[in-house]
Amino acid sequence: MQVDACVIGAGAAGMMCAATAGQRGRRVLLIDHYPHLGEKIRISGGGRCNFTNLHATHRDYLSRNPDFCRSALARYTPAHFIALVERHGIAYHEKTLGQLFCDGKSTQVIEMLKAECDAGAVEWRRPCGVSSVERGGDGFRVMTDAGLVRCESLVVATGGLTVPKIGATPFAYRLAEQFGLEVVPPKPALVPLALPPEQLERFGDLAGVSVEAIASCGRGKFREAVLFTHRGLSGPAILQVSSYWQAGDASEPVAIDLLIDEEWLLSQRRSSATFAHVLAERLPKRLAQQWAAAQGIDRPMAQLSDAGLHEAARALRQWDVMPSGTLGYNKAEVTLGGIDTRGLSSKTMASTAVPGLYFIGEAVDVTGHLGGFNFQWAWASGYAAGQAC
Repeated sequence: MQVDACVIGAGAAGMMCAATAGQRGRRVLLIDHYPHLGEKIRISGGGRCNFTNLHATHRDYLSRNPDFCRSALARYTPAHFIALVERHGIAYHEKTLGQLFCDGKSTQVIEMLKAECDAGAVEWRRPCGVSSVERGGDGFRVMTDAGLVRCESLVVATGGLTVPKIGATPFAYRLAEQFGLEVVPPKPALVPLALPPEQLERFGDLAGVSVEAIASCGRGKFREAVLFTHRGLSGPAILQVSSYWQAGDASEPVAIDLLIDEEWLLSQRRSSATFAHVLAERLPKRLAQQWAAAQGIDRPMAQLSDAGLHEAARALRQWDVMPSGTLGYNKAEVTLGGIDTRGLSSKTMASTAVPGLYFIGEAVDVTGHLGGFNFQWAWASGYAAGQAC
């Protein structure tokens, strides 16, 4: 089979790329080894797909080359994808902080992308594995379960290592290394953190308790919910900061501010209520009680010295947590790291050393914050490659 462009991976980025190239008049073949189409889209956002974020900019992404994503994101913005969603009649709503979700099911986004591919006369092979890729002549020879495919351009959109049970593999990294491209070591990101045994013993029975807090590590600082689990900590604030904890020095703790408003606590200094009782006005009752017990403060507020109260406030505002690790790729939203962007064109996603070879989406060392940013990178990088391949 001879095509202009072969796209390997029929997820968010792959379908966007294939549809864009096909609608330019290119003959495109889209291959995926997994039997179900767009499975990561389907399970995202609790089944409603947080498909973009109104406020997405290059500042919402982590990469060894932080400016790499600027070009693609500027040329395909959230407004462009929203216009596509509206053209297909998909109702949506903003949840919080610019996060957009389908009113209905996430399968609407999959159906939309499939329809866009069909509009570009994209040909499909799935489920269909790829056993080898070779460079030959003016393009590539891709050996698949359905036979040999020859193509001028080859786009790799096979994602990272997250959620292996729905088909994640290291295919993109292996192919990059085969052609001499560097790979930033991948790690799970936007992932719950495990607590060491001594802290689990103290707080493990708080599983299910959620509190608004500020979690910070390195350059990352997020004010959102922190959720206690039977294995450690989760919730949006922890998922966000997990990318920074593992991106930097793993010996650096995650700092959690459970109090946020120190002046409020200090204003209660004359209260006859116990420290735990007062604290329960701002924190969940079970957390307030256990925190007070852990700090050894079981007296009325009025009996605490000024120094003791300030120390209690400091402990609440700077709870340093040293995770014992993450909960791994099965629980991660995305993969941190990937194809080193120093070997790619920021305009087209093409390899600068191997003409005709492109890498897009999660396979690339560009990782967004939680809240629709990673889908926006999929759309933007897929569109960039689709315009060029």
